[in-house]
Order: sequence, then structure tokens, then C-alpha cells
Amino acid sequence: MATRIRLQRHGRKGRPIFTIVVADSRAKRDGKFIEDLGQYNPNTNPATIDLNFERALEWMMNGAEPTNTARAILSYKGILMKKHLLEGVKKGALTMEQVEERFTKWLNDKQAQVDGKITNLTSSADKAKADRLKAEAEANAKKAEAVAAKYAVVEEAPAEEVAEEAPAAEVAEEAEVAAATEEAPAAEASEEAPAADAE
Repeated sequence: MATRIRLQRHGRKGRPIFTIVVADSRAKRDGKFIEDLGQYNPNTNPATIDLNFERALEWMMNGAEPTNTARAILSYKGILMKKHLLEGVKKGALTMEQVEERFTKWLNDKQAQVDGKITNLTSSADKAKADRLKAEAEANAKKAEAVAAKYAVVEEAPAEEVAEEAPAAEVAEEAEVAAATEEAPAAEASEEAPAADAE
């Protein structure tokens, strides 16, 4: 029986989550499996991989063949590297102390790369957010200026009308004063006229 390490698809449409399993190569993709090794979630950035390292390494050492995607996942987690080093021990080229030292160094380098990627993603997300907030603040300022300019035009128009009405009111008052002054001499003349008649 040929055993393969492969992925079984789960999750909803457009948001898959995969289970990493050891299965018979003749079994259906989502059918029976021998052992569940972990989960792979490609929806996060970077992808989330939860893997039983020891069991996956044991299956690889016993000859299980991974699919291309499973091979990439196992390589990412360091299982292929550990297998390579352990094969060196079998051939007598390395000792277990050298294997552990080399694997620890490789694992630390890999973790530094992953941490660097996460830091870059976080900083770029923060920068994008700051840029969006700045652009939004500028847009709000422009809108506020436009609204202020609109209200300034509306406020200036009544002020001009009031200014125009004020001279008209002054002219009307002057006309009333002039009419009153004209009526006063006429009234005086009418009073003098009967007095002259009486004499």
C-alpha cells in the first residue's frame, strides 16, 4: 500500500481550510485517511500551519510520499530539513549533536524570516491606515472649506441687501423730513393769510 501525505479540503466556499493527512494513495481526496497530522489555513497572511512535527517526520522517514503542496508545507516547517540531516546520521556523515545544532540554526533563521515578514506586513498596514486617515482628514478639510465658503456667500448677500435697504430708508426719512418742512411754511402762510384778511 502506497501512503501519501496530502491535503483534505474543508471550510466554506472561497475560504478553504485544509487538513494534512496520511492516506492510502487510492483513497478519495476527502475520504478515509490513516492519520491526521494537522491543519493548514491559507486565508491568513502568513498562512497558519499547525502540524504534528514528530509524527510527520516519522511518516516521512518510513517512506510516505507527500504531494507537491504537502511537500512545500513540510519544507516550510523544517521536516524535510530534519529528514535530510537524519539521513546523514544513518550514513555516518553527521552525529546527532551536529544534527541538532544545524537544525536549531536553520529553525532560528527561518523564524527570523517569518518574523521579518510579519513586521513588514504590520508596518505596511499601519502606514496604509495612516495614509488613509490623512487623506480623509484632507478631504474633510476641503469639504469644510467649501461649506464655509457657501455659507459666507449666503451671509454676505443679506448684508448687502440690508446695506441697500439702509440708504433707501435714509432717503425715505429725508423725504418725510422735507415734506414736513414744506408743510410747516404752508401752514404758517395759511395762518398769516386769515390774519391779514382780519385787518
